[in-house]
Amino acid sequence: MEQILIVVGAAILGLLGAVHLFYTFFGHRLDPYEPAAIEAMKGSTLRLTRETTVWKAWIGFNASHSLGALFVAAIYITLALWHMDLIRGSLWFSLLPLVLSLCYLGLARAYWFRIPFTGILISTLCFGAAAVMLHL
Repeated sequence: MEQILIVVGAAILGLLGAVHLFYTFFGHRLDPYEPAAIEAMKGSTLRLTRETTVWKAWIGFNASHSLGALFVAAIYITLALWHMDLIRGSLWFSLLPLVLSLCYLGLARAYWFRIPFTGILISTLCFGAAAVMLHL
C-alpha cells in the first residue's frame, strides 16, 4: 500500500509540475491581467543583475519550479515502482518526499491558490501515510 501511496503522491506533484510548465510557455494563464505590468516587467532589470529582466526571470522561475516538481515525481515514481527496497531501507528516502511536499504545501498556502494547494495537500497526505506505514 505504501508503494501505491508514493506513486500517487508523486504523480500528483508531476501532474501539477507538467501543467505549470505548459502554462509557463503556452498561453497567458500565468501572465498578469494588466498589460502594463507585463511591459513594466519586460522593461525592468533586477537589482541583482542587469543581465536579465524581471519578465525573463519570471519565466525562468516558473519553468525551474515546474521542473523541480517533475524531477521529484520522476525520481519517486521510479524508486517506488522498481526500487521500493531503497525507500524502505532508508529513513532519508522514505521521509524526503513528505518533507518536500510539506514545503510545497506551505508555499501553496501562503502564495498560491486553491487548486495547487488541494493537489499538494492530497500528495502530502499520500506521502505522510506512506511514511507512517513504512516506519510502524
